[in-house]
Amino acid sequence: MAMRHMTIWLAALAASSAMTASVAAPPFKNWGGGEILWDSFGVPHIYAKTEEGGFYGFGYAQAQNHGNLLLRIYGESRARAAEYWGQKYERQDKWLVANDVPARSILWFNQQTPQMQKNLDAFAAGVNAYAAAHPDKIAPDVKVVLPLNGVDIIAHAQRLMNFGYIASDRKVLVDPSTNEAGGSNAWAVAPSRSASGKAMLLANPHLPWAPSQLTYFEAQITTPGLAVYGATQVGLPVLRFAFNKDLGFTNTVNTMLGFTSYKLTLKGNGYRFDGKTLPFRVVTKTYKVKQSDNTLKTVSFEQKSTVHGPVFTLPDGNTTIALKVAGLDRPGVLEQYLAMGKARDWGAFEKALRKMQVVMFNIIYADRAGHILYLDNGLLPKRPQGDLAYWSGLVPGDTSATLWKDVHSYDDMPKLLDPATGFVQNANDPPWLATWPRALDPKSFPAYVAPVGPMSQRAQMSVKLMSQTPKISFDDFVSRKLTTTSLMAERMLPDLFAAAASSTDADVQAATTLLKGWDHRFEPDSRAALLFETWAGLFAPKNFTNQSNYAVKWTLDDPLETPRGLKDPVAAVAMLKEAVGKTKQLYGAIDRPFGDVSRFHIGDVSVPANGGFGNTGVFRTITWGPMKNGERTPVHGETWVSMVEFSTPMKAVGLMSYGNSSQPGSRHNSDQLQLLADKKFRTLWIDRADVEGHLEEKTAF
Repeated sequence: MAMRHMTIWLAALAASSAMTASVAAPPFKNWGGGEILWDSFGVPHIYAKTEEGGFYGFGYAQAQNHGNLLLRIYGESRARAAEYWGQKYERQDKWLVANDVPARSILWFNQQTPQMQKNLDAFAAGVNAYAAAHPDKIAPDVKVVLPLNGVDIIAHAQRLMNFGYIASDRKVLVDPSTNEAGGSNAWAVAPSRSASGKAMLLANPHLPWAPSQLTYFEAQITTPGLAVYGATQVGLPVLRFAFNKDLGFTNTVNTMLGFTSYKLTLKGNGYRFDGKTLPFRVVTKTYKVKQSDNTLKTVSFEQKSTVHGPVFTLPDGNTTIALKVAGLDRPGVLEQYLAMGKARDWGAFEKALRKMQVVMFNIIYADRAGHILYLDNGLLPKRPQGDLAYWSGLVPGDTSATLWKDVHSYDDMPKLLDPATGFVQNANDPPWLATWPRALDPKSFPAYVAPVGPMSQRAQMSVKLMSQTPKISFDDFVSRKLTTTSLMAERMLPDLFAAAASSTDADVQAATTLLKGWDHRFEPDSRAALLFETWAGLFAPKNFTNQSNYAVKWTLDDPLETPRGLKDPVAAVAMLKEAVGKTKQLYGAIDRPFGDVSRFHIGDVSVPANGGFGNTGVFRTITWGPMKNGERTPVHGETWVSMVEFSTPMKAVGLMSYGNSSQPGSRHNSDQLQLLADKKFRTLWIDRADVEGHLEEKTAF
C-alpha cells in the first residue's frame, strides 16, 4: 500500500466510529449541463454533455423516484442508522463498524480515478439537488442523512457487495447458507441458434419486491463515450444489467464463497497460531444510538482482530471466529461496471472483466458481432485444498496452512465463450450446465469453485427451453421466457397417478381427478395449481429442495431428468390426502383458481397473478408469501426483465414488475402490474425520438 493510502487509512480508522467525520457535500457547480426526459413509465432518459453530468442526472433521477428509500439506504451504509432512527438498526451498524466499512469507504474513495471521484461526487450532488428543490417530496425522518458526498456512494457499494452479498452478518454469524441475494435467470443465444442470425440476451433477476437496497431502478444514460440502457439497484450510480446498441450483459447470483470463518483456539489473552500464542490487536470503536427521548447514546466496544481479520463470537456464546473477506483491497466495482457499459465490442468488454473488481455473480453476455459468454465471475480465494462444503464451515484458524492470501484470476474461472451449442444459460445453478450438451467439467477446477450439484428444476427448465428447437426467433425467445409450466409437475404427476390408482379414498380420488385435468401451468384460471404446490411442498420440504422422497436423486450423469420417481408410493399418496386437507384449510377449496388468492397487489392495484416457485421447475418465478387478508402476494421473483436482439433496428422489450418508483403517491409504483398479469412486455424506448414521443416530463440541469 502506498504511504499516502496508509496515511489516509490510519486517519480514517481514527474517525471510523460511524463516519462522523464524513466529507461535506461538494458545493453546487455546473456538471456540464444536460436534461432528463421522463417517459410515460417513469423511466429517466439522461442526456448529459459530460460523464460527470450523466452521473449527476442519474442521482437526481434516483432521488425523484426513490428519494426516501435512497436516503435510508445511505444512512444505513454510513453505519449511522441507529443514530438516525433508533435501536432496531444497532446490530447492523455495529457489524459495519466492526468490519471497518466507514473507514475503508474513505480509503476507497481516495483510490478512485480522478474522473470516478468527479462522477461519484456528481451523483451525490444530483441527489442533494433534488432534495433541495423538492423538500416536500422527502420524508422528514430521512432528511437527516443529507447532504451526501461521493464517499457515501462508495460506502453503499461496499456494504451491498462485500458485506451484503458476500459476508452479511446473518451469513457469517448465523447460517452460511443464508441467501441475501435472491435468484435470477439469464440466457444468451448466438447467431447459430437464432432464427434471425443475430444474438439475443435475457436479463431477469429475481429479488425482493419490498423496497430495500435490492430494489431495481430502470434508466438510460447518454454521455460522451457512454450510451447505455438497463437497470441497477437503488443507490448504485452505475447500471449492472445493461445493454447498448452493440452489446449487453446481465448478472445472476452464483455460488462464489468470498469469505472464510476461521475458528480460533483461545489461549490466555490471545489465540494459537502456528504453535505460538499471539496477542489480539484491540481497537475501541463507537457508534451512536438514538434514544426514545431523542438523545444520543454513544456505545463503545472493543474490537479484536487477528492475522485473519476481525473477531466475533457466534450465537452459541462458545465459538470464537475471525473473519476474512475477499475484495477489501479492490475498490473498483463501480468503475468496472461503468467500463462494461462503455464497451462496444468483445475486446473492450473482456478488458473490463479482467479488472476482477466485481465480488461475485455469473456474467452472461451477448453482442452484435455474435459473441456470447458465460462467466462464473467473482473474487474466489485461492485455497490449498478442500471443497465448497469444507470452506463454508468453520475452518481451523490455528495454522497458516489454511490462511489464503490471494484470489483467482479471470483466466482461472469457469467460462464459455461462443460454445458450439449456440447458447448459454444460468438460473443460479453451478456452472457445469451453462450450456447443453455439457461443455464444462467440474474435475477441471478446484472442488471449492462450486458444488457439482444439485441443479435446480428451474435451471433444468431453463436448459430445456433453450434446447427445444434448433433455431429460436425473438418471438420464441419472449414466449419461452413467459413459461409458467412446472417441470416437477410434468415429471412427478404420472407416477403419483399410478400410485393413487387403486386408492378408494374420496379425497385422493378427487385430487387425482382434478390434477389429471390440469395443464401443469401456474395461471390465474388454473384450478389444480394450488393443490399441486401444496403436495409438492410436503413431498420436497425445505422450499421444494429436499430430495429424500425421490426414488432417484439428482446426478450430473443425468442432469436434466433427475430427481425423479417416488421412493415410497404409499407415502406419496398419503401426502396427497394431507395436501387436500391443507389446501382446503389455506384456500377454502382444493380447486380454487390460482389467481383468486395469488395476486399482484401494490396500493390500489390488485390483479390475478401467474408464475410459481422456481424450485418446482417454473421458469417464470414468483415466490409467494403466506396468506394474509384473503390473498398472497410476491415476496420476490420477477422484477426487472429485458430481452434484446442485436438486429437492425435493435429489438428490445422489458418490464419493471413493481414499477419504477417507490415514492409515496407516485403513479409509477404499480403501473406495470397489469402488463405483468397479462404476460406482456413494454417496448423499451432507446432512440430519443421514441422517448420524446412518450414524454411525461422534462428536467434540465
